[in-house]
Amino acid sequence: MSPYVRRSAEIEGDFVVFVIGTHINRWRDVRAWLPVARAMPRMIRELEADPSLGLLKAYGGWLFGGPAYIQYWRSYEQLTAYARSGDAEHLPAWRAFNRAARRYPDSVGIFHETYRVSAGQWETIYGAMPEIGLLGASRGADLRRGSTSASRMGTLSESADIAPVAAPVP
Repeated sequence: MSPYVRRSAEIEGDFVVFVIGTHINRWRDVRAWLPVARAMPRMIRELEADPSLGLLKAYGGWLFGGPAYIQYWRSYEQLTAYARSGDAEHLPAWRAFNRAARRYPDSVGIFHETYRVSAGQWETIYGAMPEIGLLGASRGADLRRGSTSASRMGTLSESADIAPVAAPVP
C-alpha cells in the first residue's frame, strides 16, 4: 500500500476561476431549464476540444439548487472572448436563455462568479485525492513533510499558519 501523499497544484502566472450554474425554481417548467442544462455540456466539449480557447479544466455537478460548473481558465481575456464569440456555443445559448427567461419568468435562475487569481496568491493541498480542482487544471507537486499554508503562499513567517482568525466585523 502506498504512503499517504499530500500534493499541491503548481500553475505559472495568473489564472481565472469561473463558477457558473443554475437554480431551478420551477421544476414543472422543463422548457425553461432543460435547454440551459443541455447547453453547458456542449460548451465544455467545445472548449476541451480546443485548448487555445483558454479553458484549463471544468468540473460539473450540482450546486446552489441546480447544475453548475467550476471552471479554471488561463486568462480573463480568454474567458470573455469565448463568451462574446459569435462562432462559439455560448452566445446562441445565452440568447436562447434570455428568450426563455422572458417566456418563463423566474422558472430558472442563473449565476456566475468570476475570480481573477494573481500568481502566488493562492494555495492548495490535496491529501490522498485524485487530480481534481486546481490540481487537475495544473501540474502537481508532492508536498514535503512540514509544508504549511503559509509556506505555500510564500509567507516568510510560519506563524500565519497558527495565528487565530479574527471574527468578521459586522
